[in-house]
Amino acid sequence: MHPRFRTAYNAAFTAELPERQRSMLLDRIGVAPAFPLAETPVFLTEELAESLARTAREIIAQLAEPARTTRMLKAIPSRWNVPGMDTFPSLLQVDLAVVREDGRLVPKLIELQGFPSLSAFEVFQAEAWSDCLQGIPGLPEGSWSPYFSGLDRDRFVDLFRRVVLGKRDPENVILMDLFPERQKTWVDFAATTRLLGVEPVCPTSLEKEGRRLYRRKDGRRIPVERIYNRVVFDELIREGSTLPFDFRDDLDVEWVPHPNWYWVYSKYSLPLLDHPAVPKATYLSDLTDVPPDLTERFVLKPLFSFAGGGVNIEPTRRDLESIPDGERDRWCLQEKIAYDPCLVAGDGGGVKVEIRMMFYRPHDDAGPADAVLGLNLCRLSRGKMLGVDFNKGFTWVGSSVALCPSGR
Repeated sequence: MHPRFRTAYNAAFTAELPERQRSMLLDRIGVAPAFPLAETPVFLTEELAESLARTAREIIAQLAEPARTTRMLKAIPSRWNVPGMDTFPSLLQVDLAVVREDGRLVPKLIELQGFPSLSAFEVFQAEAWSDCLQGIPGLPEGSWSPYFSGLDRDRFVDLFRRVVLGKRDPENVILMDLFPERQKTWVDFAATTRLLGVEPVCPTSLEKEGRRLYRRKDGRRIPVERIYNRVVFDELIREGSTLPFDFRDDLDVEWVPHPNWYWVYSKYSLPLLDHPAVPKATYLSDLTDVPPDLTERFVLKPLFSFAGGGVNIEPTRRDLESIPDGERDRWCLQEKIAYDPCLVAGDGGGVKVEIRMMFYRPHDDAGPADAVLGLNLCRLSRGKMLGVDFNKGFTWVGSSVALCPSGR
């Protein structure tokens, strides 16, 4: 969205440029992404970068208000209520769409996640793009940064390490996800191992003895003291996998983030927020009248799904009525957000941008004010929605990262 940088990049663009970036990324991580990569980074203006950061921080401040938190805790199902919940998540994602209002580009909230994201992958993706941008006429010389809060790569990796490892040895920390090698996020798991030495482990392979969990490696039985939790609960429920422990067990482990935040900071939070950047949202169970412009102005969303799963972008009255009474508190009706096609692609077409602002709370006793805005990831789209299924056949779409010249 930075007009000068965008013009310079597009003028220098060849198909070889993103291929070189992907090759550099593969060299750094050793694993190729299982999802599409966009052909360009996002160039932020100072004004938009500041607006994104300010909006994300203001939304977090509202989330942390005790009265709102109390209401949000009702989202936790008793079947998945894990003991030992902390007062604020150690990892939090704020997804913001870029829209146009009164001629200016501004952020609008799409989703919240009290859950990890692709932190390690974005470090390497940003580095590869920074290297590829060197020498392009019209772009500033020097490195490019995806970081916020005055961080650079070393300071960010130190922050990320403190959040994930705490005071534990990497061998006693696991990145836990269901069949991790099958996940589209496997590239991030490999990147996390490169950065922190933490290895991905499937929970089905763990062993439980009393309150302790153990993993096997090279014939050794290693205590698990801290879990970097990447288990998506709707996937776990859908798969019906048998685990050697119950999430309700009082286990002698540290969670990062605590699993309960998966439920609390999610689409469930949207109707409880009051901010100019937050679209109107209503739990389906609280809906008294069906809007006359339902199909044109609203989307129907399941509260606890990832990657756009189950989202109905053109709901009808019949769709609403088909959801049973006992499930209506697990759905929300949200005003549609008109993404602005603000990024000009090499073919002259417009591309829609969504930017994830990624927060890290480095100490167990720290509060929401101590959560640090670390870095970002972007998703680019030319389809009706963000996500792979809605962008098949398009170019200049997929995973990206927003960059600014370092030291700006």
